[in-house]
Amino acid sequence: MTEPLLEVRGVSKYFGSAIAVADISLQVRAGEVTCVLGDNGAGKSTLIKILSGVFPPDAGTLLIDGSPVSLAGPREARTHGIATVFQDLATVPLMSLWRNFFLGQEPVRGRGPMRRLDIAKARGITRDEMRKMGIDVRDPDQTVGTLSGGERQAMAIARAVYFGARVLILDEPTSALGVRQSGIVLRYIVQARELGKAVIFITHNPHHAYPVGDQFYLLKRGRLMASARKAETTVEGLTEMMAGGAELKELSDELLAMTSGPAASVTAEVARELAAEAPATQAPLPQSETTDMSSLRSRSGNARRSARCPHRAR
Repeated sequence: MTEPLLEVRGVSKYFGSAIAVADISLQVRAGEVTCVLGDNGAGKSTLIKILSGVFPPDAGTLLIDGSPVSLAGPREARTHGIATVFQDLATVPLMSLWRNFFLGQEPVRGRGPMRRLDIAKARGITRDEMRKMGIDVRDPDQTVGTLSGGERQAMAIARAVYFGARVLILDEPTSALGVRQSGIVLRYIVQARELGKAVIFITHNPHHAYPVGDQFYLLKRGRLMASARKAETTVEGLTEMMAGGAELKELSDELLAMTSGPAASVTAEVARELAAEAPATQAPLPQSETTDMSSLRSRSGNARRSARCPHRAR
């Protein structure tokens, strides 16, 4: 097993009296997908912000290539080769593909007052890098808004890889995608691993993590609950660890009791009582009681004029 490219030892982060993460230790290796799993509030977002330099840890040590480092911010993290792809992807939907690819880091040519954007180079690089991720870009001038969710994720990954990312942190890349698009994104994650990148895959879905993951870390309420290599666990085991075996069984038994036996008849009886108490649908007015809309508008207009000019009403 290779030496870790990125390592965290006993990292903790506090916000006042609230403990965001406490005593977290993990290792990330090149050419592997490290999956960090946990439900909402588990501390996943805080952890990746520590790794990307957004938050300084209140305790613990962060090591890159075996040397302790203190990241002053995301820019310094990028100089160490740590790139983060957040859920919003940091893209501008109405701008072209190549402009989004080089957003803030556009290639230029010329010197002094003749310095200008090298648009042809930017278009060519965008097309080539997207092709490496398995996407054939016909027109780099097309807007990002025309891409699917999976293709936008691919663009964000290709952009990070092109600008020298050695550690690629993906924040819930499949959370807002359908089944097909999620599968496409998982394929891009595998491709990044095959390029020798160290990938940190943040997710709450073990069914997405297990097919691509090599190392799994489970967070719960800001603490590291378990860690395992792929050969040591299964997708069912990850699911049980996330949900809690006893809690999951108790919930399953409760749901079964509600849909079978005496509890089912009680539920049905409550539903019938609620339906009986609901107000009946209002019946349509008989034809004799309907009002001609033109006469209604006329009377309404007369009423408004009378309100404005009361002396005419007399």
